[in-house]
Amino acid sequence: MLDQVSSSWFFLQNQHRKKIGDVCLLKQFMSCSYLRLSACCGLDSSLRHTEQKTKICLKKINLEIIMRPLTNIYVFASAFIFMLWNNIQPTVENEFIANYSSSLLTNVPKNIPVHTHILDLSHNRISGLSISEFISLSDLQVLNLSRNLITELDLSVFIYNEDLEYLDLSHNNILKVYCQTLANLRHLDMSFNKYTALPICQEFRNMFHLEYLGLSATVIRRSDFRYFTHLQLHTVFLTLEDFSLYEPQSLTALNTRTLHIVFAANRNFSFPLLYDGMSTSENLKIVNLRYTSSYKDFPSPHLTLLKKIKTTVLMLDTVDLQWPIILQIFLLIWYSPVEHLTVTNLTFRGPLEGLAEYDFLPLLNSLKQLISLDGSMKALTLEHVHNKVYYFNQEILYRQFSEMKIANLTIYDAYMPHMLCPNRTSSFQYVNFSHNALTDELFQNCGTLTDLKYLILQRNKFESLAKVSFMTSHMKSLKYLDMSSNLLHHDGADVRCQWAESLSELDLSSNQLTDVVFECLPVNIKTLNLQNNQIASVPRGVTELKSLAELNLASNRLADLPGCSGFSSLEFLNTEMNLILTPSADFFQSCPRVRELQAGHNPFKCSCELQDFLRLERRSGGKLAGWPAAYLCEYPSALRGTQLKDFHLSELACNTALLLVTALLLTLVLVAVVAFLCIYLDVPWYVRMTWQWTQTKRRAWHSRPEGQETVLQFHAFVSYSERDALWVKNELIPNLEKGEDCVQLCQHERNFIPGKSIVENIITCIEKSYKSIFVLSPNFVQSEWCHYELYFAHHKLFSENSNSLILILLEPIPPYIIPARYHKLKALMAKRTYLEWPKERSKRALFWANLRAAISINLPTYFEANEEESDVTSTSSISQYVNN
Repeated sequence: MLDQVSSSWFFLQNQHRKKIGDVCLLKQFMSCSYLRLSACCGLDSSLRHTEQKTKICLKKINLEIIMRPLTNIYVFASAFIFMLWNNIQPTVENEFIANYSSSLLTNVPKNIPVHTHILDLSHNRISGLSISEFISLSDLQVLNLSRNLITELDLSVFIYNEDLEYLDLSHNNILKVYCQTLANLRHLDMSFNKYTALPICQEFRNMFHLEYLGLSATVIRRSDFRYFTHLQLHTVFLTLEDFSLYEPQSLTALNTRTLHIVFAANRNFSFPLLYDGMSTSENLKIVNLRYTSSYKDFPSPHLTLLKKIKTTVLMLDTVDLQWPIILQIFLLIWYSPVEHLTVTNLTFRGPLEGLAEYDFLPLLNSLKQLISLDGSMKALTLEHVHNKVYYFNQEILYRQFSEMKIANLTIYDAYMPHMLCPNRTSSFQYVNFSHNALTDELFQNCGTLTDLKYLILQRNKFESLAKVSFMTSHMKSLKYLDMSSNLLHHDGADVRCQWAESLSELDLSSNQLTDVVFECLPVNIKTLNLQNNQIASVPRGVTELKSLAELNLASNRLADLPGCSGFSSLEFLNTEMNLILTPSADFFQSCPRVRELQAGHNPFKCSCELQDFLRLERRSGGKLAGWPAAYLCEYPSALRGTQLKDFHLSELACNTALLLVTALLLTLVLVAVVAFLCIYLDVPWYVRMTWQWTQTKRRAWHSRPEGQETVLQFHAFVSYSERDALWVKNELIPNLEKGEDCVQLCQHERNFIPGKSIVENIITCIEKSYKSIFVLSPNFVQSEWCHYELYFAHHKLFSENSNSLILILLEPIPPYIIPARYHKLKALMAKRTYLEWPKERSKRALFWANLRAAISINLPTYFEANEEESDVTSTSSISQYVNN
């Protein structure tokens, strides 16, 4: 099938030259190239875009091209055709392309656009074709009818499709073919069908443009290809699934560069097909070489065949043969012009009958003598090898491999435990022993691999990095070493390492290396891959790697970006998928030559410490690869998943000095405002008064006998300014205390108790009085003690929920002379009714009547002479009270 798509590739190249769907084809080809790159190198989504990884991958691809040029053509062609047929869209995007694949169709649709160039009808249930279905498609050039149910094929149905160049009818049930010359056809695939003889007619002789031909048959005779002898084919693809007969020399009638044969998987292979195929084409691939009969019945090739062999690239897939047969075939190939031999899925086993050692050793001896001679072979590839023979010394086989005079040797996935050092200077330039069981003993003290440039030993069982370094010390030409996916570790400074001085690229990914690995590295290394190890930091003071330009530290345990003190030439650094929370902001200062940094997919902590790194990104000029998609917040959990480019904090939140200065200034402003308000509102005075009132109440509560309540002794407590004392003594007291219903007034001069503080006397008098009379005047608002008395009386108003305040306005008080701390007085005058002292004598009787009515109450019988008590005053207290 690979030959089929390979030919399709050449056809579609021609289509591209003709500008038919050129944009679509180019896009598909680019996609194919990308898939090839990813498949070859194992690129993941986080590394595909990096120049470093791409360069390494391209180098690996080039190495494989040295080994298997035809294989790469097949892979490219396969990927290209696959992408083409599976990704083209119906007429929505391109009027020249119509895709009806996998649509459960039983007939060709009738609504196909007449200008269609590429028509895909594969994977349907179409059983028959007619001219009327294609007569209107005069521009048709590519037609895919593979994987349908067609049983009969009449090529005349395409007689009006004169531009048809690509026709795929593979994987149908075709039993009979009616021929017709399709002069412009370049690609014809009728493989994987059910006809017995090859469906070849004399009409095919005029198809001079034919490049690819796919056929299937159960019988092949010499006469089958007589109509093709004059055609210059590029690829012939034969499927022989139920093969029963091959007439020798039949294939030699073909004139083709590439021959691909898929033999029946459950039958003994017909070896004349191999011999004739090698005599027919330059590139030969055969699938399913099985032979279960005795090796004694094996038809050994004649030496005269060597003169006829044309093949230079030979690929054998799914090979299951006995050892003696494999050796004989290999002897034939070695003598032949074959330069590149690839054997995939190889199983070699012992014969069905016992093979004596004396029968087996001559073959090995012949092989030993043969490989010591110069041959045409340049590259040998063995992949997925299964050994079923255990009774002979395998060291003999290893010796034969090591002594081969070829440039490239690949033994992949063979569970090979060892390989011997060549006895003489080897011609190996490329060696790939991946996916085996090799250990540290490989090539130790081996001085004959002086021409080796590329050594790939990934997925083996190497453990000591120091021994690996000694292994390379005699390889004077070694440039590239791949030791990935092993068990490598390094014990530290006590172990000395010695690498090849020529080594410039080293892959140590997916091992068990720690920080001490930097003590055991080649001094001239340029590209170093340490991905997926256990490195927590790059130690300072390690050996300077002046030539190191590319360093991959992805998937380790780094907590910060490494510096470049030991890597003065570093240009590319990969630290993805580590444990970096807040990368260093001075990285590009310490690494001025770095052109690209990959630091995405780390658990970034979005905090103030990250702000410097974000500023670094803005100044880096695009040096952060993967920005911004690969850079996400992990901590705190509220920001998880936020891209770093969307994370912002103010300068104040992240600048400690600025934050402290701002907080100090705000504190000072707040203190100043509070101080101003306290002074303006006289808060200290209120606090002091509240404290005194609280202390007085507490002392009174402790000194009062249990169960005794305060008894009213006075009708009213009189509060006034000393400057208004004459009015109080001459008018207020006489008018209220005379008469039958005399009023008992509490006056500070006669009722304050000596020994008590003034505040305590004021509070006591207010509590023992039914009402509190305040004589208001401009003198009142200037008195400190009047303010105290008003405050305490107002407090009683709210604490006892009593209406005990009586305001007498002796003289008008202009609002501007009332101090700010008298806000209670302002509130009382605005909300409460007060008595105004009348200037006219005629109105004074009513004034006194109203005042008497306001303080009228029956007081309890008082058992002491209150008059005597009120006459005794504390001289110092009264004097202080009066002065205020």
